[in-house]
Amino acid sequence: MIDQNERAKILIEALPYIQRFNGSTMVIKYGGHAMVNEKLKQKFALDIILMKYVGINPIVVHGGGPQIGDFLNRLSIKSEFIGGMRVTNKEAMDIIEMVLVGKVNKEIVNLINHNMGMAVGLSGKDGNLVTARKMKYLKKKDGDQPPEIIDIGMVGEIVSIDTSLLESLIKSDFIPVIAPVGAGTNGETYNINADIVAGHIAASMKARKLILLTDTKGVLDEEGHLISTLKDDEAAYMITNGIINGGMIPKINCCITALADGVKKAHIIDGRNEHAILLEVFTKGGIGTEIIRSQS
Repeated sequence: MIDQNERAKILIEALPYIQRFNGSTMVIKYGGHAMVNEKLKQKFALDIILMKYVGINPIVVHGGGPQIGDFLNRLSIKSEFIGGMRVTNKEAMDIIEMVLVGKVNKEIVNLINHNMGMAVGLSGKDGNLVTARKMKYLKKKDGDQPPEIIDIGMVGEIVSIDTSLLESLIKSDFIPVIAPVGAGTNGETYNINADIVAGHIAASMKARKLILLTDTKGVLDEEGHLISTLKDDEAAYMITNGIINGGMIPKINCCITALADGVKKAHIIDGRNEHAILLEVFTKGGIGTEIIRSQS
């Protein structure tokens, strides 16, 4: 237990950050263990509500891989992954949209609203928020051979973002909660990586911060130690030299792209910690890795 003086110090430490970020927009990608642990889900909702009450405009973009996988298994629909992306045929796309938009999204909205917040659930199809096209997956081959084009189904890449609906909701003091599903120019539906959606929305909204919740401490160096601050060119070097690898690569690339497009800072934090978002945004040391532009 901490005494009254320590509690007061914690509040005072948060004050300059509350002042600095008042009126700013922050995009939070919600995923990983924080989405399936009941206690962490509750803490996440409270973090988002507190951000709103101190004058920050949070926008939540969520994933739902485990929930999708569980539902597909129940229906005996096999999941196949290529390059970390779920191969999505028409049958699977219908299920994915149903789970992301009809189940996961509404659960998050209900959780925030139940705790006295005001959230509205969306998908990228609402208000033409996310326009997408079919992603071309290129598999590299040895030597000078051209890459092989592999059809991964209804997996999309983003063409454009229309922020009109988000801006309207924020002006009305709502918290947007977005499922990563987009629409093609001919009305087709695409499953899109939630990190990518969060990064594009952060850039389009000129967000102060892009925050990715993960199941790791953040970005680690060669000895496995947490890197508190990382410049974008340093991050690119670490990817090239294999220091950053695996599932962290697309997250880092997402952050680098968002920074290049106008986001002030990107953060990769451990969503397994209670109140991880508050600790990263409102304390001096933070808890994860902040990524900044090299000229910052």
